[in-house]
Amino acid sequence: MILFWVICAGMILIALGFVLPPALQRAKENDLDETEERKQANIAVYRDQLSELEADLRNGIVGEDQYVQDRDEIERRLLEDTAVEKSKTVAGPANARSTAYVVGFGIPLIAIIFYLNVGTPKSIGEPPVVSSQPAVATGAPAERTQEQIQANVEKLAERLKSNPNDVQGWTMLARSYSSMERFSEAAGAYAKVTELKPNDADLWAEYAFATAMAGGKTLEGKPTELIQQALKVDPQNAKALQLAGTAAFESKNYQKAIEYWERVLKQVPPNSEVGQLITSRISEAKKLAAGGTK
Repeated sequence: MILFWVICAGMILIALGFVLPPALQRAKENDLDETEERKQANIAVYRDQLSELEADLRNGIVGEDQYVQDRDEIERRLLEDTAVEKSKTVAGPANARSTAYVVGFGIPLIAIIFYLNVGTPKSIGEPPVVSSQPAVATGAPAERTQEQIQANVEKLAERLKSNPNDVQGWTMLARSYSSMERFSEAAGAYAKVTELKPNDADLWAEYAFATAMAGGKTLEGKPTELIQQALKVDPQNAKALQLAGTAAFESKNYQKAIEYWERVLKQVPPNSEVGQLITSRISEAKKLAAGGTK
Protein backbone atom coordinates (compact mmCIF):
# COMPACT_ATOMS: atom_id res chain seq x y z
CA MET A 1 0.00 0.00 0.00
CA ILE A 2 2.85 2.43 0.88
CA LEU A 3 4.52 1.64 -2.42
CA PHE A 4 1.29 2.59 -4.21
CA TRP A 5 1.15 6.04 -2.62
CA VAL A 6 4.87 6.61 -3.26
CA ILE A 7 4.33 5.84 -6.93
CA CYS A 8 1.28 8.14 -7.01
CA ALA A 9 3.25 10.98 -5.42
CA GLY A 10 6.08 10.50 -7.89
CA MET A 11 3.71 10.56 -10.84
CA ILE A 12 2.01 13.72 -9.52
CA LEU A 13 5.35 15.50 -9.10
CA ILE A 14 6.40 14.53 -12.60
CA ALA A 15 3.10 15.77 -13.99
CA LEU A 16 3.35 19.05 -12.08
CA GLY A 17 6.88 19.49 -13.37
CA PHE A 18 5.47 19.61 -16.87
CA VAL A 19 2.29 21.56 -16.12
CA LEU A 20 3.19 24.26 -13.60
CA PRO A 21 6.26 26.00 -15.15
CA PRO A 22 4.53 26.81 -18.48
CA ALA A 23 1.37 27.88 -16.64
CA LEU A 24 3.31 30.16 -14.31
CA GLN A 25 5.35 31.58 -17.14
CA ARG A 26 2.29 32.34 -19.24
CA ALA A 27 0.51 33.91 -16.27
CA LYS A 28 3.51 36.06 -15.46
CA GLU A 29 3.91 37.22 -19.05
CA ASN A 30 0.20 38.06 -19.37
CA ASP A 31 0.22 40.04 -16.11
CA LEU A 32 3.32 41.98 -17.11
CA ASP A 33 1.84 42.85 -20.49
CA GLU A 34 -1.41 44.04 -18.95
CA THR A 35 0.41 46.10 -16.29
CA GLU A 36 2.68 47.78 -18.80
CA GLU A 37 -0.27 48.67 -20.99
CA ARG A 38 -2.16 50.25 -18.08
CA LYS A 39 0.95 52.09 -16.97
CA GLN A 40 1.61 53.56 -20.40
CA ALA A 41 -2.06 54.59 -20.72
CA ASN A 42 -1.99 56.39 -17.35
CA ILE A 43 1.26 58.16 -18.18
CA ALA A 44 -0.22 59.33 -21.46
CA VAL A 45 -3.27 60.71 -19.65
CA TYR A 46 -1.17 62.58 -17.09
CA ARG A 47 1.15 63.85 -19.82
CA ASP A 48 -1.85 65.26 -21.64
CA GLN A 49 -3.07 66.90 -18.43
CA LEU A 50 0.36 68.49 -17.86
CA SER A 51 0.43 69.73 -21.46
CA GLU A 52 -3.00 71.28 -21.08
CA LEU A 53 -1.96 72.87 -17.77
CA GLU A 54 1.15 74.38 -19.37
CA ALA A 55 -0.99 75.69 -22.24
CA ASP A 56 -3.37 77.31 -19.74
CA LEU A 57 -0.40 78.94 -18.01
CA ARG A 58 0.93 80.35 -21.30
CA ASN A 59 -2.53 81.57 -22.26
CA GLY A 60 -3.00 83.25 -18.90
CA ILE A 61 -5.91 81.02 -17.95
CA VAL A 62 -4.20 80.03 -14.68
CA GLY A 63 -1.72 81.88 -12.60
CA GLU A 64 1.74 80.73 -11.59
CA ASP A 65 0.64 79.60 -8.14
CA GLN A 66 -2.32 77.68 -9.49
CA TYR A 67 -0.12 76.08 -12.13
CA VAL A 68 2.34 74.83 -9.51
CA GLN A 69 -0.43 73.50 -7.32
CA ASP A 70 -2.18 71.69 -10.21
CA ARG A 71 1.11 70.32 -11.53
CA ASP A 72 2.00 68.93 -8.10
CA GLU A 73 -1.42 67.31 -7.87
CA ILE A 74 -1.04 65.67 -11.28
CA GLU A 75 2.43 64.37 -10.42
CA ARG A 76 1.18 63.09 -7.06
CA ARG A 77 -1.61 61.14 -8.74
CA LEU A 78 0.86 59.82 -11.28
CA LEU A 79 3.15 58.58 -8.54
CA GLU A 80 0.24 56.98 -6.65
CA ASP A 81 -1.07 55.23 -9.78
CA THR A 82 2.41 54.02 -10.62
CA ALA A 83 2.79 52.63 -7.10
CA VAL A 84 -0.59 50.88 -7.36
CA GLU A 85 0.33 49.34 -10.71
CA LYS A 86 3.62 48.14 -9.21
CA SER A 87 1.77 46.45 -6.34
CA LYS A 88 -0.58 44.85 -8.85
CA THR A 89 2.45 43.67 -10.78
CA VAL A 90 3.70 41.88 -7.66
CA ALA A 91 0.30 40.53 -6.69
CA GLY A 92 -0.57 39.40 -10.19
CA PRO A 93 2.07 36.69 -10.54
CA ALA A 94 1.40 35.61 -6.96
CA ASN A 95 -2.28 35.17 -7.76
CA ALA A 96 -1.36 33.37 -10.94
CA ARG A 97 0.96 31.10 -9.01
CA SER A 98 -1.76 30.43 -6.46
CA THR A 99 -4.19 29.53 -9.21
CA ALA A 100 -1.65 27.27 -10.87
CA TYR A 101 -0.84 25.52 -7.61
CA VAL A 102 -4.52 25.09 -6.80
CA VAL A 103 -5.11 23.50 -10.19
CA GLY A 104 -1.92 21.46 -10.04
CA PHE A 105 -2.54 19.99 -6.61
CA GLY A 106 -6.33 20.14 -6.64
CA ILE A 107 -6.83 17.75 -9.56
CA PRO A 108 -4.66 14.96 -8.05
CA LEU A 109 -6.33 15.53 -4.68
CA ILE A 110 -9.79 15.20 -6.21
CA ALA A 111 -8.68 12.03 -8.01
CA ILE A 112 -7.36 10.52 -4.77
CA ILE A 113 -10.55 11.40 -2.85
CA PHE A 114 -12.64 9.89 -5.64
CA TYR A 115 -10.51 6.74 -5.62
CA LEU A 116 -10.75 6.32 -1.86
CA ASN A 117 -14.53 6.54 -1.99
CA VAL A 118 -15.17 4.58 -5.17
CA GLY A 119 -12.12 2.39 -5.65
CA THR A 120 -10.76 -0.50 -3.61
CA PRO A 121 -7.47 0.72 -2.13
CA LYS A 122 -7.37 -2.09 0.41
CA SER A 123 -6.94 -4.60 -2.36
CA ILE A 124 -3.60 -3.06 -3.36
CA GLY A 125 -0.59 -4.85 -1.97
CA GLU A 126 -2.73 -7.50 -0.41
CA PRO A 127 -3.04 -11.01 -1.51
CA PRO A 128 -6.11 -11.99 -3.43
CA VAL A 129 -9.10 -12.69 -1.23
CA VAL A 130 -9.94 -16.41 -0.88
CA SER A 131 -13.62 -17.25 -0.89
CA SER A 132 -15.02 -18.17 2.48
CA GLN A 133 -17.80 -20.23 0.92
CA PRO A 134 -18.06 -23.97 1.62
CA ALA A 135 -16.00 -26.43 -0.38
CA VAL A 136 -18.92 -27.01 -2.77
CA ALA A 137 -18.70 -23.40 -3.99
CA THR A 138 -15.01 -23.75 -4.84
CA GLY A 139 -15.42 -26.95 -6.78
CA ALA A 140 -14.12 -29.27 -4.03
CA PRO A 141 -16.41 -32.19 -3.20
CA ALA A 142 -18.30 -31.75 0.02
CA GLU A 143 -18.13 -34.48 2.63
CA ARG A 144 -21.26 -36.59 2.30
CA THR A 145 -22.99 -38.64 4.93
CA GLN A 146 -23.45 -42.38 4.60
CA GLU A 147 -27.17 -41.84 4.05
CA GLN A 148 -26.49 -39.45 1.19
CA ILE A 149 -24.08 -41.93 -0.40
CA GLN A 150 -26.61 -44.73 -0.16
CA ALA A 151 -29.33 -42.52 -1.59
CA ASN A 152 -27.13 -41.60 -4.54
CA VAL A 153 -26.22 -45.24 -5.16
CA GLU A 154 -29.89 -46.21 -5.16
CA LYS A 155 -30.69 -43.43 -7.60
CA LEU A 156 -27.89 -44.66 -9.86
CA ALA A 157 -29.20 -48.22 -9.71
CA GLU A 158 -32.70 -47.00 -10.53
CA ARG A 159 -31.43 -44.95 -13.46
CA LEU A 160 -29.56 -47.94 -14.91
CA LYS A 161 -32.84 -49.82 -15.17
CA SER A 162 -33.87 -47.45 -17.93
CA ASN A 163 -30.33 -47.25 -19.39
CA PRO A 164 -28.88 -50.78 -19.05
CA ASN A 165 -26.06 -50.20 -21.56
CA ASP A 166 -24.39 -47.39 -19.56
CA VAL A 167 -20.89 -48.85 -19.01
CA GLN A 168 -19.69 -45.96 -16.86
CA GLY A 169 -22.84 -46.10 -14.75
CA TRP A 170 -22.46 -49.86 -14.10
CA THR A 171 -18.77 -49.39 -13.26
CA MET A 172 -19.61 -46.68 -10.72
CA LEU A 173 -22.40 -48.80 -9.26
CA ALA A 174 -20.21 -51.90 -8.91
CA ARG A 175 -17.38 -50.00 -7.21
CA SER A 176 -19.84 -48.17 -4.96
CA TYR A 177 -21.34 -51.46 -3.80
CA SER A 178 -17.83 -52.81 -3.11
CA SER A 179 -16.86 -49.75 -1.07
CA MET A 180 -20.07 -50.23 0.92
CA GLU A 181 -19.17 -53.94 1.37
CA ARG A 182 -22.34 -54.96 -0.43
CA PHE A 183 -20.34 -57.62 -2.29
CA SER A 184 -23.19 -59.70 -3.65
CA GLU A 185 -24.73 -56.65 -5.34
CA ALA A 186 -21.25 -55.58 -6.45
CA ALA A 187 -20.66 -58.96 -8.08
CA GLY A 188 -23.94 -58.65 -9.98
CA ALA A 189 -23.00 -55.17 -11.20
CA TYR A 190 -19.53 -56.38 -12.23
CA ALA A 191 -21.11 -59.23 -14.15
CA LYS A 192 -23.10 -56.67 -16.12
CA VAL A 193 -20.25 -54.28 -16.79
CA THR A 194 -17.79 -57.05 -17.86
CA GLU A 195 -20.44 -58.19 -20.27
CA LEU A 196 -20.57 -54.70 -21.73
CA LYS A 197 -16.80 -54.15 -21.53
CA PRO A 198 -15.06 -57.53 -21.69
CA ASN A 199 -11.58 -56.19 -22.51
CA ASP A 200 -10.97 -54.40 -19.20
CA ALA A 201 -8.67 -56.53 -17.00
CA ASP A 202 -9.20 -54.30 -13.97
CA LEU A 203 -12.95 -54.93 -14.05
CA TRP A 204 -12.44 -58.70 -14.27
CA ALA A 205 -10.06 -58.62 -11.30
CA GLU A 206 -12.46 -56.47 -9.26
CA TYR A 207 -15.26 -58.85 -10.24
CA ALA A 208 -13.19 -61.76 -8.92
CA PHE A 209 -12.52 -59.99 -5.62
CA ALA A 210 -16.22 -59.09 -5.10
CA THR A 211 -17.24 -62.67 -5.90
CA ALA A 212 -14.66 -64.06 -3.45
CA MET A 213 -15.81 -61.73 -0.65
CA ALA A 214 -19.44 -62.61 -1.30
CA GLY A 215 -18.68 -66.35 -1.35
CA GLY A 216 -16.95 -66.86 1.97
CA LYS A 217 -13.76 -64.84 1.33
CA THR A 218 -12.08 -67.52 -0.72
CA LEU A 219 -10.66 -67.33 -4.21
CA GLU A 220 -11.28 -70.95 -5.06
CA GLY A 221 -13.77 -71.76 -7.76
CA LYS A 222 -15.35 -68.96 -9.75
CA PRO A 223 -13.08 -66.19 -8.42
CA THR A 224 -10.05 -68.02 -9.80
CA GLU A 225 -11.76 -68.38 -13.17
CA LEU A 226 -12.41 -64.65 -13.22
CA ILE A 227 -8.77 -63.96 -12.30
CA GLN A 228 -7.59 -66.07 -15.22
CA GLN A 229 -9.95 -64.19 -17.51
CA ALA A 230 -8.35 -60.92 -16.34
CA LEU A 231 -4.85 -62.30 -17.05
CA LYS A 232 -6.03 -63.45 -20.44
CA VAL A 233 -7.02 -59.88 -21.24
CA ASP A 234 -3.81 -58.42 -19.74
CA PRO A 235 -1.09 -60.84 -18.51
CA GLN A 236 0.68 -58.00 -16.66
CA ASN A 237 -2.35 -56.59 -14.84
CA ALA A 238 -1.17 -55.91 -11.28
CA LYS A 239 -4.57 -56.49 -9.65
CA ALA A 240 -5.03 -59.84 -11.36
CA LEU A 241 -1.44 -60.93 -10.62
CA GLN A 242 -1.79 -60.09 -6.94
CA LEU A 243 -5.06 -62.05 -6.68
CA ALA A 244 -3.59 -64.91 -8.67
CA GLY A 245 -0.68 -65.10 -6.22
CA THR A 246 -3.10 -65.12 -3.30
CA ALA A 247 -5.18 -67.87 -4.94
CA ALA A 248 -2.02 -69.96 -5.52
CA PHE A 249 -0.92 -69.35 -1.92
CA GLU A 250 -4.34 -70.53 -0.66
CA SER A 251 -3.98 -73.74 -2.64
CA LYS A 252 -0.45 -74.14 -1.19
CA ASN A 253 1.18 -73.68 -4.60
CA TYR A 254 3.82 -71.41 -3.08
CA GLN A 255 6.20 -71.39 -6.02
CA LYS A 256 3.44 -70.22 -8.33
CA ALA A 257 2.44 -67.58 -5.79
CA ILE A 258 6.03 -66.33 -5.71
CA GLU A 259 6.10 -66.09 -9.51
CA TYR A 260 2.90 -64.05 -9.62
CA TRP A 261 3.95 -61.73 -6.83
CA GLU A 262 7.42 -61.14 -8.26
CA ARG A 263 5.76 -59.96 -11.46
CA VAL A 264 3.75 -57.52 -9.37
CA LEU A 265 6.87 -56.38 -7.50
CA LYS A 266 8.46 -55.29 -10.78
CA GLN A 267 5.61 -52.84 -11.35
CA VAL A 268 5.52 -51.04 -8.00
CA PRO A 269 8.01 -48.73 -6.26
CA PRO A 270 10.24 -50.86 -3.98
CA ASN A 271 9.68 -48.65 -0.91
CA SER A 272 5.93 -48.33 -1.34
CA GLU A 273 3.49 -49.98 1.05
CA VAL A 274 2.35 -52.34 -1.68
CA GLY A 275 5.94 -53.22 -2.49
CA GLN A 276 6.72 -53.91 1.16
CA LEU A 277 3.59 -56.04 1.52
CA ILE A 278 4.38 -58.08 -1.60
CA THR A 279 7.98 -58.56 -0.46
CA SER A 280 6.73 -59.84 2.88
CA ARG A 281 4.34 -62.27 1.20
CA ILE A 282 7.10 -63.48 -1.11
CA SER A 283 9.39 -64.09 1.87
CA GLU A 284 6.64 -66.05 3.61
CA ALA A 285 5.92 -68.10 0.47
CA LYS A 286 9.62 -68.88 0.03
CA LYS A 287 9.86 -70.03 3.64
CA LEU A 288 6.86 -72.33 3.19
CA ALA A 289 8.14 -73.59 -0.16
CA ALA A 290 11.40 -74.51 1.57
CA GLY A 291 9.51 -76.75 3.98
CA GLY A 292 8.81 -74.32 6.80
CA THR A 293 5.58 -74.32 8.72
CA LYS A 294 2.93 -71.66 8.12
